[in-house]
Formats: sequence, C-alpha cells, structure tokens
Amino acid sequence: MATDQRVTVEDIEFHADELDVAQAASVYREHGCLVVRQFMTAYVDDVLQDINYLIDETLEQMDRAEPCPEGWFTPNGALLLPAPEGFHRDKQIMVLSLGYRSSAAMFRSAWDSRVLDLAEAVLGPDIELFLEGQSLVKEPVGGHPKLLHQDAAYFEHKYEGPMAMLVYAVDTDMNNGALHVVPGSHRLGVLKHDDTISHLGLDEKEWTWDKALPVVGKAGDAIFFHVKCIHGSKPNWSDKPRPVFIHRYRRADDYIVIAATMAEDRAAAEKHVEEAKKENQKGLIVRGIRRYDKEREQ
Repeated sequence: MATDQRVTVEDIEFHADELDVAQAASVYREHGCLVVRQFMTAYVDDVLQDINYLIDETLEQMDRAEPCPEGWFTPNGALLLPAPEGFHRDKQIMVLSLGYRSSAAMFRSAWDSRVLDLAEAVLGPDIELFLEGQSLVKEPVGGHPKLLHQDAAYFEHKYEGPMAMLVYAVDTDMNNGALHVVPGSHRLGVLKHDDTISHLGLDEKEWTWDKALPVVGKAGDAIFFHVKCIHGSKPNWSDKPRPVFIHRYRRADDYIVIAATMAEDRAAAEKHVEEAKKENQKGLIVRGIRRYDKEREQ
C-alpha cells in the first residue's frame, strides 16, 4: 500500500507568514496533502457570518425539504442527509447553499493571491475554479461522519484533477470532526468506492481511521489535498456546528470524465469515459488565460 504512514502533521505543515511556495508545492506533490496555518484568517469571519445565516435559514426550511437521490434538498438549495440513530430529528445538514453566486465573502476568499501562487506552483500558469465553492456542516451532538474517500470517486478528471483547499471556519479538534488525510494515497489511483451513510466511501474494514492522519486546527487554517488523496472526518460530538468551506482549483484545460454520487452512477459513467467532453465544464479563470487547443475542439 503506497501511503506515507510515518508522516506527521509537522511534515506537511507551513505557516502563512513564513510560506515558501516552492517548498509547499513540493510537499503537496510528494504527499498529496498540505496544511497552511492561518492562510484564510483575513476571510474566515465574513464567510462564517454567511455560513451561520444559511444554517439558520436551512433549519427553518427542513419541513419543506424535497427528496432527491442523495437525500433531500431544502428550498434554499441545502443538501440534507438522513440523521444517525438517536439524533433528535430524522434529517441533518450536510452541504449548505453557500457558493460564489450566493456569498461575496466566499467569492473574495477564492481569489486570494497567495492561494493562487500556490495553485500555480502545483498546477501551472492557467488555472480555473472548479465548481462554485462549497460549505460542509456537521451539526452539533452527533453531526454526520464523512467516511474515508477520494474526491475522484465523485469527479474523476482527464488530467491532474482539482486541488482542493478546505478551510476550518471554527476551531476544529478530534471532538467536533477534524479532517483526516492519508498522505501518499494520491499515488494509489482511483479506488473502488461503495455507497455509505455519507455517499461514496471506501471499505471501512480496509480503510480504518487509524490509517489516516487527523489535522487539528484553528479557524482560518487551510488543508490542501489532491483529488485522489484519501480523506474524511468523524462525527461532531460538540455542542456547536462544525462548518468548513472549500475551494477547488484545476488546470484550465482539465475536465471531468466520470461524475457520480452513488456506486451505480459511477459504474454507468465508467462505460462512457471516451465520450466525456470539456464542453460546459469551463470555470472562472483565476490565474493566466484559457488557451485554444485544436486537439480538444468542442
């Protein structure tokens, strides 16, 4: 198993005030993950204000949620999951409707020049935003776990794939759902995923939590991970919500070849990889330019 099991958080950790971009990019390429302390401190209060507003709004709309294959959607666009046994209601928040079209603070934070410097060092000069930003929330006193998984199971790409930056919006520890990463797992390729309580996930018997490295952090700390880096988080047992927000960056010429949220969807999509096109997958350019490529004419 080609993972870096002896790696500690200190081995993949930098501080924003002392960040060497070239060195950080090298660590990311080697381990598939990277921690930059206090990278998003300038934005986190404003983003958290919008997150808290949307949490309250979503809770008020739960009785109007409509079923969907992944769970339920509330009128404001939040995604709900079935609540675990013993929770005080039958549904929980998983994904808020926070993104670049709904939050100016979220949009501003995606364009931070230091983040784009790091993205360029990893991905090259021409970079676009993949998707429209995301905020995941674990509710208090039993907020859902997100089992170990690779994002590539949901959106496998033609080339490098996205580099994600997950930001803690509140101080986060082992009690309220710290992110766990498996350094070196990006070298394993895309592994088989099964349907779980939190959508696609790896076999729990093979990929146990003791194989993953927990990253405890403060609000504003940023964790970068490769689209094939195994990661996940345990439940939130604290008395307050545990929100994070996520930006994803990819090469401007990259695109999804397999998209899925459930195992059946993925199996079907795997049969049509050669038909995948860049068409309608163009994100906002945040660094460089979109270059014409005759070989991928649409």
